[in-house]
Amino acid sequence: MSWTGLDAFDTTIHTTNAWLHAIMEELGLKDRRRAYHALRVVLHAARDRLTVSEAAHLGAQLPLLVRGLYYEGWQPTDRPIRGRRLREFVAPIQAAFRDRSDLEPETIALTVLRIIDERLAPGALHDVIRALPEELRYRWPAGAPL
Repeated sequence: MSWTGLDAFDTTIHTTNAWLHAIMEELGLKDRRRAYHALRVVLHAARDRLTVSEAAHLGAQLPLLVRGLYYEGWQPTDRPIRGRRLREFVAPIQAAFRDRSDLEPETIALTVLRIIDERLAPGALHDVIRALPEELRYRWPAGAPL
């Protein structure tokens, strides 16, 4: 069944819904909006630590709909953020989930990034993982390419 009559739009809606479902399942979220917020805030936190070239390279690999939320509000002249502290990286994630004390922002970040990593070409998140604060990098799955 076609939702929009355009294959590119139907495909990106289907793919985005699959990503959101995976995030909901992995984090135990009951609300698709919360999964959307997790995806959005983690993508923005990662994007803002990349060079313009690295950010554009990652953005080009994302599904059309996810790419839109990835670039939303981006100010490339102010990037990358130089702060490599965990506290700075997780602050927006923590703010978005302040009512869910059972979810650590670090867990949200790593879960969302792992779900994205599993769905993109191998090595697509290489620059993102390198840009993560050290406290998160060491928690990246063993054997995963850095």
